[in-house]
Amino acid sequence: MTAITSPRVKAPSVRVGPLSTLRQTMTLAWRSLVQIKHNPMELLELSLQPIMFVLLFVFVFGGAIAGSTENYIQFALPGIIVQNAVFATLTTAIGLNTDIAKGVFDRLRSLPIARTAPLAGRVIADLTKQVWSIAIVLGLGMLLGFRLNNGPAGVLGATALLLVVALAVSWVSVLIGVIASEPEKVQIFAFVLLMPLTFTSNVFVPSATMPGALRAWAEINPVSVLADAVRGLLSGGPVATPILQSLLWAAAITVVFAPLAIRALRRKT
Repeated sequence: MTAITSPRVKAPSVRVGPLSTLRQTMTLAWRSLVQIKHNPMELLELSLQPIMFVLLFVFVFGGAIAGSTENYIQFALPGIIVQNAVFATLTTAIGLNTDIAKGVFDRLRSLPIARTAPLAGRVIADLTKQVWSIAIVLGLGMLLGFRLNNGPAGVLGATALLLVVALAVSWVSVLIGVIASEPEKVQIFAFVLLMPLTFTSNVFVPSATMPGALRAWAEINPVSVLADAVRGLLSGGPVATPILQSLLWAAAITVVFAPLAIRALRRKT
């Protein structure tokens, strides 16, 4: 007897144009933002944590570090904005990990949409949340006496730079969100990585006050570099070198972690 074999049928491929990709990405980004209506605790977390950091460090440590809360808030507030932006990238890792665990990401990828749309939509939504957090911290700081010496242009420049760096750090969050088995472990992985990075920077104290080896690291720490750039843009001071260094760090992080994150995501899904 001769076995009759049927030819393998290829799955139909759908080509998605740039405009359709953009529309699908923005639709999925809106999906992520609308979820806040059903989970208001997420927005509350994005608001309360930065407020607590500002009040705690300014009023508890400000007098001891800078002599007065007025002087300290002028130094510390840009750094707290940077720290909050770095930690806010965790929402990408947690949201992606949750979607993967519940099968939502697989269902989205099975639709006739651009393969990049689910991930890009998640990242764009989280960057929108970053703008909210920046506005909350900056508004509170101004109520407490923070002075914007460079006006609206400085605010716009600082926000743009923060979003660029946050986009780069999001690749680290994507990698963590993919390799972690559950959302609780995402937070463990992230805090082990981000907590030492931010607290060994000049976010809360000048690097000149640190001992030798720690001071050398703090001066090249990407969080310190970004904090210096944001201080210059908001309060005045050198901006060209810190901005350039921040962009170089963002490029380096993207080059290293974007391929790792994409490879891990393809294996996972």
